[in-house]
Amino acid sequence: MARLFGTDGVRGLANGLLTAELALQLAQAAAVVLGHERAENGTRPRAVVARDPRASGEFIAAAVEAGLSSSGIDVYDAGVLPTPAAAYLIADLDADFGVMISASHNPAPDNGIKFFARGGQKLPDEVEDAIEAQLGKEPSRPVAGDVGRIQRFSDAEDRYIVHLLGTLPHRLEGLKVVLDCANGAASGCSPQVFASAGAEVVVIGAEPDGLNINDGVGSTHLGQLKEAVVKHGADFGIAHDGDADRCLAVDHEGNEVDGDQIMAILALALKESGKLKDDVLVATVMSNLGLKIALRDAGITIRETAVGDRYVLEAMRDGGFSLGGEQSGHVIFSDYATTGDGVLTGLQIAAQVAGTGRTLQDLARAMTKLPQLMINVKGVDKSRAATDEGVAAAVAAAELELGDTGRVLLRPSGTEALVRVMVEASDMETATRICTELAGVVEDRLAIPRELAL
Repeated sequence: MARLFGTDGVRGLANGLLTAELALQLAQAAAVVLGHERAENGTRPRAVVARDPRASGEFIAAAVEAGLSSSGIDVYDAGVLPTPAAAYLIADLDADFGVMISASHNPAPDNGIKFFARGGQKLPDEVEDAIEAQLGKEPSRPVAGDVGRIQRFSDAEDRYIVHLLGTLPHRLEGLKVVLDCANGAASGCSPQVFASAGAEVVVIGAEPDGLNINDGVGSTHLGQLKEAVVKHGADFGIAHDGDADRCLAVDHEGNEVDGDQIMAILALALKESGKLKDDVLVATVMSNLGLKIALRDAGITIRETAVGDRYVLEAMRDGGFSLGGEQSGHVIFSDYATTGDGVLTGLQIAAQVAGTGRTLQDLARAMTKLPQLMINVKGVDKSRAATDEGVAAAVAAAELELGDTGRVLLRPSGTEALVRVMVEASDMETATRICTELAGVVEDRLAIPRELAL
C-alpha cells in the first residue's frame, strides 16, 4: 500500500481521500506517538491546532480536535493562522506537538493535515511512519477527568505578530507595499503586521470565503499583484500562498522577483551584517545557477539539497545554518522560524529596501538568472534514469558543451511515470536546443515497452 504521508503531511481531496474519519484516526494515532512523553510524566499533553480558511477545514479541525481530546490531549484551538504561525506558537507555548490543516497553494477542494513536533519542528519520516503504523490500532481512551479539554487560543495571532515585529532591524515608514494574501491564512495578520511596522499598505486577495483560496491570486497567480503595484505606484508587492509559508515579490515596475532572487538579496545582507552562519546558503538543486554564481563571487557557498523544504530544513539543522529556501518562495530564517514563513520573508525584504534606500529591482540585480527550460518526458521508466548508459552519455556531452555557463538536471518525478529534464544555459536558444535533444534521448532510451504500458 502506498505511503499515506507525502512530502508535506497527508493531503488530498477533502471528503475524498481526506475524510473526517481519517482526520479523527490520524489525530488519535498522533496522540499516542507524539504525546507520550508528557503523559509518561503524569501530566496531560498539549497540542496547538490551526487551519487555513478553506470551508473543509472547519469539519477537519473539529475531527482532529475530537481525536486529540478524546485521547487525553489538551487542545489549543488557534483558529485561522498561517502555517509558520502555528509552528511558532507550538514552541512559544511549549506544547508537545501541533497540527496545521491546510493544502497550502492547492485549490479550495483540497486540504491537508500536517503535524509538527515539539518546538514547531517538522516530523522526520520515521515519526510519520510511526503515526501511520498506529492507524487501526486501539487508541488511547481515557475517561472522566483524564480526557483532554479544548480551549480557544485567543491571543494566538497577537503573539505571532509581536514575534514578527521583533525580527525587524528598523521600521518601514516611507514604504508603500501591496500585499496579496491569496484569500488565505495571512489575510488578517500580514496587513496588520506591515501596517504596524509603519508601511503604507494596499491589500488584495484578503477576503476569504472558504472557497476562493488561491483562486486567481497569491504566489501562484501574480497577475493581479503586478497590476496593483503599478496602479498604486507602490515600491513593491508581496504575494503569499494559501497558508503563507511562501513569499514571492514584484518590483515597482511589475517584474517578478522569485525565491532565488529573494535568497540572494537576503544572503548578501546577512553576510554583510555578519549573521550568515559560515557564509552558507542552503538551497535545492532546482535553484538557478545564476544564484550560485552571484553568491560565489560574494564569498558565499551554496549547500544543495533535494527538492522540498523539508530537505532544506534538515540540512540547515545539521549544519546550524541561518538561511535556506527554494525557488518557489519557501525561505527559512532559522534564527526566527522553524519553517518557511512568507510574512517574515516579506518583512525582511521590506527592511532591506527601507534600510538601503535602494529599490527592490536594484537589489534583485545581485544575481542574473540564467535562461532555464524544463521538459517533462512522460510514459518512461523513471527508475532507469540514473543508470542508463545512453542517457548518461548524452548528459555528459551536454555538460561538456555547457561548461561553466550552464548545467543539466534529470529528476524522476516522485508521483508520476515521467522524468523532468532541466537545462540552464547562457541563452535560451542553447537551453532549448540541448533540453529538447536530451528529452528525446530520455524518451527513446527509457520508453516503457508497449506490452508493459498496456
